[in-house]
This record gives sequence, structure tokens and C-alpha cells, in this order.
Amino acid sequence: QVIKCKAAVLWEANKPFSIEEVEVAPPKEHEVRVKIMATGICRSDDHVVTGAMVMPFPVILGHEAAGVVESVGQGVTAVKPGDKVIPLFVPQCGECQNCLNTKGNLCSKTDLGTSPGLMPDGTTRFTCKGKAIHHFLRTSTFTEYTVLHESAVAKIDSAAPLEKVCLIGCGFSTGYGAAMQTAKVEPGSTCAVFGLGGVGLSVIMGCKVAGASRIIGVDINKDKFAKAKELGATDCINPKDFNKPIHEVLMEMTGGGVDYSFEVIGRTDTMTAALACCQSNYGVSVIVGVPPAAQKITFDPMLLFTGRSWKGSVFGGWKSKDAVPKLVADYMKKKFVLDPLITHTLPFTKINEGFDLLRTGK
Repeated sequence: QVIKCKAAVLWEANKPFSIEEVEVAPPKEHEVRVKIMATGICRSDDHVVTGAMVMPFPVILGHEAAGVVESVGQGVTAVKPGDKVIPLFVPQCGECQNCLNTKGNLCSKTDLGTSPGLMPDGTTRFTCKGKAIHHFLRTSTFTEYTVLHESAVAKIDSAAPLEKVCLIGCGFSTGYGAAMQTAKVEPGSTCAVFGLGGVGLSVIMGCKVAGASRIIGVDINKDKFAKAKELGATDCINPKDFNKPIHEVLMEMTGGGVDYSFEVIGRTDTMTAALACCQSNYGVSVIVGVPPAAQKITFDPMLLFTGRSWKGSVFGGWKSKDAVPKLVADYMKKKFVLDPLITHTLPFTKINEGFDLLRTGK
């Protein structure tokens, strides 16, 4: 039956979240209703608030979470009530071109870039004050209960601490995979990471595990340098400390450019700087931050003609349903840490304070 619960509804852009009572419909065929136990705040959620990422309103945001299956719809075989799961904003249907290709991970069932804000059948499972509320990336985790398509849930180890492994639902996997999967960083290589938030720090961890000999963190907030170094950065630089473009600084520091660079902010100027700072003939630059809507990049094509590669990475290049349970298992085996990525733990009703902390770089 319908569940009434609390959710953080965003009624319109550039307004605070409103904690409302919502009705969550039961799961339809091949759908799963999940009780959300922990959710992270990601810059991509904030991009919707500011309008940099265009989504229909009203909406329940959130896409990085962990929870417990409450009920399942007809035909669901992968999970049962009581299972611990992580919602997948990049699903894995196992049938589309990208799922069937060994190189692909961006399942065609994703709501990324299409933005109808609805379930695959074109309807919503949320109602508030008699109004239909949109889903976000078909995950919508800023609510006590959500409904997901079966292709968008991964069953994980029942012993995993949900308040930690929720980060594997987006931030950690996105950064770690950008280094390990998309760039395939090699031992002894040099790397530059633009943006030292949670995802940027996860890129650093991936570079370190891959055996990079030099990892340079770039951020205009020097308060982020200590943690970056703790997680593996060898150098940290602030573009504000130099009176020349940051790519020139990095070229000089590395004697001709880094092997791998990562843009983990979502700004077009830093995307081109990251491309320009990698080695002119075999450097690889990866775009990890969500590009802002309605902005274009202008750059000198000679940057690519000489041999550089420019790549994008969604969810770290992982095939979500296959990779998430393995990443959780690796965490349980202490192959990587998540604690340094968690700066604050707040009750759900203080979600607006959480976003303030994100926006002030804390």
C-alpha cells in the first residue's frame, strides 16, 4: 500500500528544500521500494537547485544513498525485502548497446541528460499535497522511502555500514573509477586533479592505488590541501597564488605536462586548463565534473591534434550493478577508506544546513 513519510521537496529553483509529508506509491512490476537509511549530498544535486542542471520541478533530489528493501513489485528476482541495497543513478539493464559492450557503462535506462524526471513507464511514484512530484535520476534519495526500477538497485553485503557505503552510490565510485577505469592510470605516472571535494579526493585515492608517482591537487580553497595530502596527493597548488595560467604552472612543474589530468569541478574553464596541462602527445584528460547546461567550450584544436586524448567519465566507468557490490566488498576488506570523505553527519531535517556546508566548501 501507499506509504506516508518525510521527504525534502524542491518546489522551485534557488529555494531551500522543504520537508514535507509525501505519499510513496507501492512498487509496480520490476520495481523495488526502499527505505533510505543514509544519503550523501553531491554537487550534482546542487546543480539542479541553481539551474546549472535542468530538471522539471517540483522534484525530490538525491542520488547517493544506501537503504533496505521494504517491498518488491511483481517479477523482481534480484532482491527481496530486508536486503541492503545501493540505488544506482546509472542503472544496468543488461540489454542495451552500452550494457552489452565491454567498454560501455552508460545504460540507456538512465535518466541522465534526458530529464523527464519520471520512472521508465513515464509516471511518478511520489505525491505531495495532491501534486505529482518528479523523480531525480530515477533514484530520488532525499526521502525516507523511494521507488526504484529493479535495474537501478545493487544488493550489497548485509554487514556493510550504510552510513559509509552510501558514498559508493556516487562520489567515491565516480572519482576512484575515473582514475582506475576511465584513465587507467599506470604505475609511475604523474597526475593532476582539479577540484579537491569528495570526488576529487576519490580520484586521488584511485591514482594512488594505481601507483602514480606524483599526484598534484589543484584547488582555490587551501583548506582542502591537508586532507588531499593525507589521501595521496604529493603536491597541492592554488591557482590564486600564481600570475600565470595554471596549465603553464603545471607544465613547468612536471617538465612538459602530466600523464593524466582530471577535471572534478564542472566548469568549462577548468576543463580546458586540465586538457592543456597534460602532456601534448600522449596525455589523457578526463572530465568528471558535470558540465554546466547551455555552456560551450572553445579551445585550440592543436591541443588535440598533437595527440592528447580527452575523455568523459560517468560513474567512474563502472558497470553499476556488477561493480557496486564488489566495491562494497573491497571496502569491507579495507582496500580503501571512506571516513575521510565524511566531514559532517546531520539529521535529515537539517538538509538545508548540509547544502550550506557544501556551498561554503566545508
